[in-house]
Amino acid sequence: MTTTQPVVTALQAHPSLPMPDPPERRPEEKSGFNHLNLTGSTYLLVKYFGHPDTTLVAGEHYIAPFPTRDMSGIKFPDLMIAFDVDPEAYRRRNAYIISEQGKPPDFVLEIASRATGRLDVEEKRDAYEALGIPEYWRFDSTGHFHGAMLAGDRLEHGGYRPIAIEELEAEVLQGYSKVLNLNLRWEYGELGWYDPATGQHIPTYDDQVARADEAEDRAYEAEVRAENADARVQRSEAELRTEREARVASETRAYQLAERVRTLEAQLRRRDS
Repeated sequence: MTTTQPVVTALQAHPSLPMPDPPERRPEEKSGFNHLNLTGSTYLLVKYFGHPDTTLVAGEHYIAPFPTRDMSGIKFPDLMIAFDVDPEAYRRRNAYIISEQGKPPDFVLEIASRATGRLDVEEKRDAYEALGIPEYWRFDSTGHFHGAMLAGDRLEHGGYRPIAIEELEAEVLQGYSKVLNLNLRWEYGELGWYDPATGQHIPTYDDQVARADEAEDRAYEAEVRAENADARVQRSEAELRTEREARVASETRAYQLAERVRTLEAQLRRRDS
């Protein structure tokens, strides 16, 4: 695709202008693109990696080696991840410009569709290799379009080499991303992201909701405990007041009796005298 002449002219005159949006996806491409959104992968990865000021988790915008007026041959992956970069420059430019960021993205991923399957395996692989992107991954929920359900390439000695994919069990494939330090899984047609240290999926939206609910429950239980403790304190204070009042009343009665005895004794002495 080549940009329109007005855009070309604008980029020539103002090289700092945002780059144009990629072309609208065709209907047959959207099922693959939507996979990342429907499964929440982008959101999960943003939360997992953190550091939003220096970590970029994004997609659907061009990756270009430098500002250019011609979009021919420039690719826009479904997902890219880059560490120690300037996400604000990416948003401002509307593209990932390698010359401005000082490095290519660390990771790119393409989701298969009928329209892009062959391009993902051949043309895009060559393009991402030429850009020096350390890892390029492909996910195909059916395996019909890429010829493999899960595949990855790692840049070694200037060229891409296939990443080993193992079958963990029926309907579950896995490969290790060195740059992300995560295992990517094809499991029952879904894409999963697993921490190799724990063997667990990175926190999902449901996990975060559950943790929030647990935190709310803990806060409620702590409030109940505090109220119970306060009630016990109040009861103890009331009991102490009751005991103190009873003791004072007892002492008062004892004093009054003693005074009564002294008065009677004095009357007896006067009568006997």
